[in-house]
Amino acid sequence: MIFDHKVSPKGTVRDWINFRANTAPNVKSHYFFKDDSELSWAELCDAAKSIAAYLTDLGIAKGESVATCMPNSREGIICLFGILYGGFRATPLNLAAGPAALGHAISHSKTNHIFVSPCQKSVCNAALQEATVKPNLITVTEETCFDTLDIKLHDVSETDHALLMYTSGTTGLPKGVVHSQSSLLAGGWTTAVAHELTEQDRAFCVLPFYHINGLCVTLVAPLISGGFVAVAQRFSNTDFWHHCESQKITWFSVVPTIISHLLHSDREPNAACKANMRFARSASAPLAPEIQRGFEDKFGIPIVETMGLTETSAQILSNPLPPGLRKIGSPGIGYGNEIAILDENMKRANACVTGELAVRGPNVLLEYLDNKDATDGTFTSDGWMRTGDLGYQDQDGYVFITGRLKELIIKGGENIAPREIDEALYCHNDVVEAAAFARPCQKYGQRVEAAVRLTKGSQTTDKELLSLCERKLGSFKSPDCIYILPELPKGPSGKIQRLKLADTL
Repeated sequence: MIFDHKVSPKGTVRDWINFRANTAPNVKSHYFFKDDSELSWAELCDAAKSIAAYLTDLGIAKGESVATCMPNSREGIICLFGILYGGFRATPLNLAAGPAALGHAISHSKTNHIFVSPCQKSVCNAALQEATVKPNLITVTEETCFDTLDIKLHDVSETDHALLMYTSGTTGLPKGVVHSQSSLLAGGWTTAVAHELTEQDRAFCVLPFYHINGLCVTLVAPLISGGFVAVAQRFSNTDFWHHCESQKITWFSVVPTIISHLLHSDREPNAACKANMRFARSASAPLAPEIQRGFEDKFGIPIVETMGLTETSAQILSNPLPPGLRKIGSPGIGYGNEIAILDENMKRANACVTGELAVRGPNVLLEYLDNKDATDGTFTSDGWMRTGDLGYQDQDGYVFITGRLKELIIKGGENIAPREIDEALYCHNDVVEAAAFARPCQKYGQRVEAAVRLTKGSQTTDKELLSLCERKLGSFKSPDCIYILPELPKGPSGKIQRLKLADTL
């Protein structure tokens, strides 16, 4: 197995774990701040084999979903790689999604087994109340040991299902994005190519691995390049720079919200930390130019803005590393895949003409699980995957995003479908009309707000509706405020106009 900057990686996740364990068995692959523990490539391989054998012994078929309900941790990452090693379909549950969305993911994926951390049992149990299946929960602690079984594992090929990750669409119903072993590895490869990663690089993983960014960018990319990963359970403004210093971090990938937190913090990296740091990577949402300039001026660390999707195993666009040209306000150019701006006839638009961003390459999803209409609607007749984002390419090939075809709210890098909030509000008997929408927010980039029209004479308060949303969706997705209006603005067809709500309230 060779990391080639020009060719997408061959083989499977199992092949690459075996390769690292055989060629560099004692080299440290991961460090975990939570318990100050480490893994070598050989230790990761042995643990992944044991979990793969354990799951195989349970009679789970190749390609069947095995879910994880776990935060970033030693045991969480071992379980993830163990599922992939065994040829099963890893299905990380988004711990911030809320009970209804998690319940849908559990039911739709038809998973019969969930690895769960003790700290997430309440989240998992709440999700199961919304699910139509009752899977087996496998509790995994720091002390859990899976015995190595003498059992033949499933044969695994590049085209087999590897990852099932759920993402919200305009309908509000999460869609299951399926990646093959090949496209999952290609997602890590595009990152490694764009950022010229090597075995000497040391990544800092603070984004959750149940997001495509945390998984492909800071777990799969180092598997391909052979680099080291230091893993935090979550972002901490207090500890961030100290962690970078202690592990001699050379790069990290975060969302714009975190960059803003670091910029406005009174903590700063020391000289050695800044000397080690090659770049900081921004993804998952647009980065405000003033935040980027302020961060670089304050810390002297270049930010590489990127763009990716769950459907593309993360990255499709990236700015070059210094001294290459980085254009502030642009997520960059394509690396490892083709990029096009399509006009309304699904033909390539000219430079500087706005159209829909499309991508074609080895990192593109295999399908939406059990959703042929969504799969067919995502691809053009000549194989371009439509992203739903509006933008243009300048004369140098840099993409600039100007809007979204989909009405997603992007809060702290998390996609929230407005209809999810609508449907929660409609659960109240007095709600006649409901519409959620985005507002600019300095902390999260965007925040959630909503407006409703109630039945005549209703005494329902906004506090009652907010409480309902929190029960249904969890606090992260719930609106920050709800407006009770006599009428919601509508277009000629009678459709509620969300953008007008955002402009007028």
